[in-house]
Amino acid sequence: MAVEKAKFKDYDIIRYPLMTEKSTKLLSDANTYVFVVDVHASKPEIKGAIERVFNVNVKSVNTIVNKGKRKYFRGKFGKRADFKKAVIRLADNSKIDLGIGV
Repeated sequence: MAVEKAKFKDYDIIRYPLMTEKSTKLLSDANTYVFVVDVHASKPEIKGAIERVFNVNVKSVNTIVNKGKRKYFRGKFGKRADFKKAVIRLADNSKIDLGIGV
C-alpha cells in the first residue's frame, strides 16, 4: 500500500491539537490524542485526515461538539463559536510527535 499524500482539505479538517491536563494524561497513558477539528467533519473524514497528515494507524475516533457559551460583551448579549473535539486513539505501534516532552 502506497503512502497517500496529505491534501489541503486535510489541513482544513484538523485545526490544532488540544493541550490540556486531561489530554496530556491520555497521551501518556493510553496513546490517545485530542484535536480540535472542523465542526462539519465526520468521523471517517477525521480518521483519513489524521492518517494522511501524520502517517499513523488510527484505531478509533470519538467526537464531542462543545456548544459556545452565551456571554455579555460591552452590554450586549453574544455567543462564542461552537467547536468540535476529536479524541483519536492510535494503534499500539503508532505515535504522533507534537513537540511536547511526554
